[in-house]
This record gives sequence, C-alpha cells and structure tokens, in this order.
Amino acid sequence: MRTKQLGHRKMKTNTAVLGILLISAVSLAAAESDRFVQKMKLASGQTAVVAEGDFEPRSTGSFSVRLYSGENPHFHTDDFLGGVIHQRDGSVEKVVLADVDGDGLEEIVVIVRSIGTGSYLSVHAFAIDKKRLVLQASVADLARDADPVSTLKKTKGKSR
Repeated sequence: MRTKQLGHRKMKTNTAVLGILLISAVSLAAAESDRFVQKMKLASGQTAVVAEGDFEPRSTGSFSVRLYSGENPHFHTDDFLGGVIHQRDGSVEKVVLADVDGDGLEEIVVIVRSIGTGSYLSVHAFAIDKKRLVLQASVADLARDADPVSTLKKTKGKSR
C-alpha cells in the first residue's frame, strides 16, 4: 500500500512540474508575440526585418534592422548581409520606406512612440549602402501628432 501512495505522489509532482513548465512556455510565447516584428521587401529586391529586442520590455530597450539579399524567392531571409541594433525609448510603432535625403533611394524609417505621459515620437532613418545599413538621420522628442517623415526630410540627413 505504501508503494502505491509514493507512486501517486510522484505522479502528482511530475504533473505539477509539467504544468509549471507549460505555463512558463505559454507566458514566454505570449510575451514574444507582443513585440514588434516586421519584414518588408525593398525595391532593390533585398529584404529588411525590423524587430524590438528579445525579452525586453515594450517601453524601452532596443530594436534591430537586419538586411538580407532576398535572392532566394522561397527563403527571403536566408542570406544575411548586415544589420544594426539601435536604442529605443518607447515601442516601435511602425516602419515605412521613404526617401528622406532626396537621393532618389528609399531609407528604412523606424518610428518609435514613448510610453506614458507625452507619447512623444522619435524617428530613425537607415540608408542601405550595398550590403550594410547606415544610420542616415535620427530625430527625438517630436510631438505626439508630428509627421516624423516630414521632420526627417527637413533635417536633410542630420541627426539631432
């Protein structure tokens, strides 16, 4: 009789541990699905991916901009060319392509909105120089209703 009770306790313990692991995995998956991740095809045929940092809070941390050749039509992100990681104060709100410096080529423009009072914007434009990304312009502390792309165009590639 004692052996059966120990076996039953062991089964309860294993079930409890499995339950905790499952809840942890679901929590991690839910947290990961909340972070910003966007993939886009560029006019050059290359592919860009913009993503908030893994396991960081949505309100602060970093974001990455990664560039891939995009040559394989079935796997657009299998040939990594280069990337950058940039600090953010807020959440990535959206990514657009725009010719910020007037050279006829689109830059990858990352728009970040602060969390909390003010909801101010920051905007960062990354130019593509063959196989690498270069920070072209960056502006912070814009009003919540500002047009970040127009503001970048006015700076003509100068960061402030």
